[in-house]
Amino acid sequence: MICIKHIDTPVGKMRIGASDEGICLFDFQYRKSIDTIMKRIETLSGKKFADGDHPHFKLLEQQIGEYFTGTRQEFDLPLHLVGTPFQKSVWEGLLKIPYGETRSYKQQSIFLGNEKAIRAVATANGENGIAIIVPCHRVIGTNGTLVGYGGGLQRKKWLLDHERKHSGKTGQGELFM
Repeated sequence: MICIKHIDTPVGKMRIGASDEGICLFDFQYRKSIDTIMKRIETLSGKKFADGDHPHFKLLEQQIGEYFTGTRQEFDLPLHLVGTPFQKSVWEGLLKIPYGETRSYKQQSIFLGNEKAIRAVATANGENGIAIIVPCHRVIGTNGTLVGYGGGLQRKKWLLDHERKHSGKTGQGELFM
């Protein structure tokens, strides 16, 4: 069974899902593709979602709270990435983008060893069901524009501005929508 519940955050209501393997869902309650992502997780894990509490939730809520206050830049949570081998490789690559920094889809493709896989990388980013913690919001267009975020571009901009403010890094430039 995958326990699921909802929490409120500064960027809106989020769904949390966890099994004994780890956090497998942390996504925007009203995201258009949330049901598709949850179905994929159920199918590939062989487990069903059910309302309930899980010990992993307390740690997630503590760490996400610290993130939103600007005191946490890295998460130390048990994650259960549920996807195809390619999707998991893309999501693991996202975990390597430092807090307060961005990468283009092309840079992510090169990082993963296949510069021509830009569209596949973008699609896998869009299938990420562990928002913020697996930081797909840190991937932007080659020209610095904000593109493609399941939580909406306003949330993406908010998250990037928040990280830039708390990272102490400069020189990232302005992002354009």
